Amino acid sequence: MAAPAAVGAAADPTPVIALRGIRREYRMGDQTVHALAGVDLDIGRNEYVAVIGASGSGKSSLMNVLGCLDRPSAGTYCLNGRDVAGMNEAELARVRNRDIGFIFQSFNLLPRASALHNVMQPLVYRRLPIARRRALATRALERVGLGSRMDHLPNQLSGGQRQRVAVARALVGEPAILLADEPTGNLDSATTVEIMGLFDQLHAAGQTIIIVTHEPEIAEHCHRVIRLRDGTVEYDRRRGEPAP
Repeated sequence: MAAPAAVGAAADPTPVIALRGIRREYRMGDQTVHALAGVDLDIGRNEYVAVIGASGSGKSSLMNVLGCLDRPSAGTYCLNGRDVAGMNEAELARVRNRDIGFIFQSFNLLPRASALHNVMQPLVYRRLPIARRRALATRALERVGLGSRMDHLPNQLSGGQRQRVAVARALVGEPAILLADEPTGNLDSATTVEIMGLFDQLHAAGQTIIIVTHEPEIAEHCHRVIRLRDGTVEYDRRRGEPAP
């Protein structure tokens, strides 16, 4: 794994994400699972954050709450100054479309659509004219180095190129945060270096990035590491601070 990139643009201390007392509980048979047990967390603009933890630590539950894919059982979640914990489904869908760019381990691309049309897809729900959608998607693909691959189908692209398409799709709506779930889990080591280099560049350009990962080498790229254990924050440290 290549050495992490140098620190990029300075983080804005104004929180883009503010969690207070976040709990997530669900039933499994006759037991109640406390997936998140009271998480307090602020993430500022232009932060580059890794969320790590063992299986069952709560990191997937936290990712689902951060991405507005799941509602907390208790607590408040403010995104860009808005309390999203109490929003209805239509409001949450708008937040997911406009404020959060999702990147998944399995890419989640439409197999019969070109790279360009995959990147255009999130803009359909904004009812933008097709020429505007095409222009924004073209710019996003150029930003991730795929300006010459816009007409290729996913099966005509390498794994790294497919993940770049997924990153472009996440960026196309200019979201407040990029939320990446194990974004290099399906990639070989060389392609992992390539994709993490892309994240480093995006952060240096001012993008707020949160990566959920179980890989220490991936977390090393980030400037802040939050480790979960049993649904709580075990430690929260920034680059240069000693590990607990």
